[in-house]
Amino acid sequence: MIITCPNCNKQFKIDNSLIPDEGRDLQCGSCNHIWFYNAQEKNNEVLELKQEIISEDIETKAENENKEDKIEEKQQPEEIIKTEINNKKREKNSEKQKKTTTLKKTENKGSKFFSYLMVFIISFIALIILLDTLKTPLINVFPGLEIVLFNLFETLQDIKLFIIDLT
Repeated sequence: MIITCPNCNKQFKIDNSLIPDEGRDLQCGSCNHIWFYNAQEKNNEVLELKQEIISEDIETKAENENKEDKIEEKQQPEEIIKTEINNKKREKNSEKQKKTTTLKKTENKGSKFFSYLMVFIISFIALIILLDTLKTPLINVFPGLEIVLFNLFETLQDIKLFIIDLT
């Protein structure tokens, strides 16, 4: 519920369970004013009707609504035509959007593949550099790994020479 300080008119949102049925003292966080708050009194104030309804206002409103209804009936055929035209335009736009989204999806697939390929190549090069850096300690721990690493580096040298020959 929202409670308003009677001193400074600051509003606070308070959980309903914090206010018992018999009410309680509250203190404003802004001006430190303390007052007794009873939730039932506030609810009764909200339900009171403070203005009288004049029958003439109701009658004039009803007459205005009838006039508006007649005007709307005349405008309905024009509105139907306009809505049909708008529906056709929307259908054309949705078809164009479908075509562009399919093109974008194929482009995204190609760019995703290229991105994954680049990540794979960079990761592979980083692994090679790491293996080359730690070659001596790895060979000391795993003596059979020396031949595998030697063959790997020779293969990479051959690939490098092949790429250089292509250019």
